[in-house]
Amino acid sequence: MKKLATLLPLAALSASLFAPLAAHAETGAVKHPAWTRSSNIYEVNLRQYSKEGTLNAFAATLPRLKQMGVDIVWLMPVHPIGKKNHKGTLGSYYAVQDYSAVHPDYGSMDDLRKLVKQAHALGMHVILDWVGNHTAWDHPWATQHPDWYKKNDKGEIHSVTFKNEAGEMEEWTDVIGLDYGNKDLWKGMTDAMAYWVREAGIDGFRCDAAGLVPTEFWNQARAQLDKIKPVFMLAEWNEPALHDKAFDASYDWPLSEIMKKIAKGQAGAAELKGYLTNPPKAYPRDAYRLQFTNNHDLNSWQGTDKDLYGPAYGAMAVLSYTLPGMPLIYNGQEARLEKKLEFFEKDPIDWKSYELEGFYAGLNQLKKENPALWNGASGGAVQLLDVGNEQLFAFKRQQGKNTVRVIVNPTATLQKYKLAGDEGQAVLKPWRWRIIVPE
Repeated sequence: MKKLATLLPLAALSASLFAPLAAHAETGAVKHPAWTRSSNIYEVNLRQYSKEGTLNAFAATLPRLKQMGVDIVWLMPVHPIGKKNHKGTLGSYYAVQDYSAVHPDYGSMDDLRKLVKQAHALGMHVILDWVGNHTAWDHPWATQHPDWYKKNDKGEIHSVTFKNEAGEMEEWTDVIGLDYGNKDLWKGMTDAMAYWVREAGIDGFRCDAAGLVPTEFWNQARAQLDKIKPVFMLAEWNEPALHDKAFDASYDWPLSEIMKKIAKGQAGAAELKGYLTNPPKAYPRDAYRLQFTNNHDLNSWQGTDKDLYGPAYGAMAVLSYTLPGMPLIYNGQEARLEKKLEFFEKDPIDWKSYELEGFYAGLNQLKKENPALWNGASGGAVQLLDVGNEQLFAFKRQQGKNTVRVIVNPTATLQKYKLAGDEGQAVLKPWRWRIIVPE
């Protein structure tokens, strides 16, 4: 594995994948498609991915992504964007004007079909971003089915307001909320999702603000979609019950917050250990947790990898790949994206060189080749290791005969340690790591 050793600094490598947290609720979970067991996800912001901003321009880069080891391509919403009360010049991707069409700026339905077919030929899968909680003000449903929308005390359809997971009130002025108390909406929304599986051949959905939609809706939608073909479902939410019947994966926001704090010197190995040994919520053993260092929300509203992590970035990326969960790459990270992409304007990624492409290729290969790192119950649980230094975060994961050991220095200072089997003390420079896999 000489190639991997060069791609992953300070790593003794051989092959690997990942698995679930140490503590889990042993409740049921959905039946995952077999192809998800060792998969990673690559998020695509079509508007900003290329100067053209089209499906065809993106499709031309699929061979490069395949070479990098990408498994699942997540396309941010491809639908037409509402014009009424829109934000900025181009509006938000998440203000959907028509669930059954492709935005003409991106291309056509045939372009999407060709993209999916090409991805499948390369052994990759494609999921669409789905906005089930709300629509644009000028979505046809607003006039055809006004009873499908939430209304205020005056009986008027109004902009979306809700209390987020932090307990703060939010208002999204460019969208109106759907009322799932009306079961006719359930059929309309499920049929709209099924259309893309049948007509474009897509392999599943990333569901925006999934916790704002009744779990029972998602449960029945998943059952209907699986009748067409086995799909993969990712929830933008952090709730165990979503995994019972509807979703394969959900966002691990708590771990993301810890990693950001580590980079700022506000947390360290103790917080990582605490999160693993006493997680705030217990998930099914076979639930996938989405691990990420960045995504479209973080990049546009909080900052770039440099902003969020500084020199700790590589170490945090390694954790996102080796701790239990399914890892995510946001487009441009492999080119060391150094700007916050505008959300409502055209703002193409400057691809420069693909400086970190080899780094991510190595991580993808590491995960793919080591069953200990696979997703859900297919991977190994985390076992913390004592390396004689509480400042370091060390653990191993084992699945069958495959064992992966990881040591990360989540500090800005050099640290010494001794791993079982080492002749003497070794050192890890600030923000570095060591990964040991079977020969």
